[in-house]
Amino acid sequence: MAIEKKYCLNCNAVIQGRIDKKFCDDQCRNTYNNQQNAFSTNYIRRVNHSLKKNRNVLERIIPTGEEMGKTTRDRLLRDGFLFKYFTHIYETKKGNIYHYCYDYGYLELEGDWFLVVKGKEV
Repeated sequence: MAIEKKYCLNCNAVIQGRIDKKFCDDQCRNTYNNQQNAFSTNYIRRVNHSLKKNRNVLERIIPTGEEMGKTTRDRLLRDGFLFKYFTHIYETKKGNIYHYCYDYGYLELEGDWFLVVKGKEV
């Protein structure tokens, strides 16, 4: 009975050793896995970058020593704020909905105005 040759999933070299081996060496295994994870890793990196940028934009709105501030939609957009990225939502007992980027949140007010708040540590 002839033994079927197995080939490395990364470089296609003939594999020597155990029957269940998939890669010729650790470098090929690492390269293959890094390529497989590249898309999701890059996506997560881009989303995290946007979340951090949003947080920094909100932080700059609040005057030093204060816990809240007001701004307009135009200013947020001009500063590069992306409304589709936020970490969580908080709804008050009155039904107000705050969108948070980590520890800074915003509440949409009338006339394209926003209240920006620094959240309390949980």
